[in-house]
Amino acid sequence: VAPTSVHRSLDHNIDIVQPWPPMNSLNRFADPVYCITRLIVGLLFASHGGQKILGFPPGGHGAEGAMMVTGGWIELVCGILIAVGLLTRPAAFVASGEMAVAYFMVHAHGGFFPIQNHGESAVFYCWFFFFAIFYGAGNWSIDSMIGKGKAIAATAPA
Repeated sequence: VAPTSVHRSLDHNIDIVQPWPPMNSLNRFADPVYCITRLIVGLLFASHGGQKILGFPPGGHGAEGAMMVTGGWIELVCGILIAVGLLTRPAAFVASGEMAVAYFMVHAHGGFFPIQNHGESAVFYCWFFFFAIFYGAGNWSIDSMIGKGKAIAATAPA
């Protein structure tokens, strides 16, 4: 039996049981790991747009038609914005929506399961960006630096 700890919830009269308290020590790394993940996923997403729009990195199929060009620009611009953490929530909203559209317009007709219709990356990107809409940029981001600057300016004496 794994050791547990019981904490009283502040806003409810219920006990919250947390399994194995030593794992809680990893909580301090949650934001830095999220920010590194946001950087990597954003750059990978931007590389899909780069292949469509710029032909770089090599190996892409280019963009044929207005929807592919539009999708390529969304991937390139939103991927870079998400990677550096600038306008993260709006960029993630647009990117998540684009991936949902891509899945249902391109992949879903190939079968029910994403592994069957080759839509795994579209599903992953859609849900990661959907999460980023709610989590935000994190502390290691341009959004965070801008926010700190406003807080300092707001508290500085006149």
